[in-house]
Amino acid sequence: MITNFFIPELNNHDVQELWFQQDGATCYTARATIDLLKDTFGDRLIFRFGPVNWLPRTCDLTPLDYFLWGYVKSLVYADKAQTLDHLEDNIRRVIADIRP
Repeated sequence: MITNFFIPELNNHDVQELWFQQDGATCYTARATIDLLKDTFGDRLIFRFGPVNWLPRTCDLTPLDYFLWGYVKSLVYADKAQTLDHLEDNIRRVIADIRP
């Protein structure tokens, strides 16, 4: 997902000031994954034992855990998608409609 979707999508945007926060889940900390993220974000990477150490369960640093994902999920599943394509369309639509 990182190689096939995330990085190509980043290339479509100006991300010079963007930081990446890895959530600390050990299944996402494979050396290849972390190396790819380091290559992409350099020192703008927040993760456990990384350039900027991640502070677990800190609501000031993880507001997405406390609001955005629940909000997005409630909208994505509102019409009970029956196929993967429909679910992906819902996700893209909901994300595109988010305004500050």
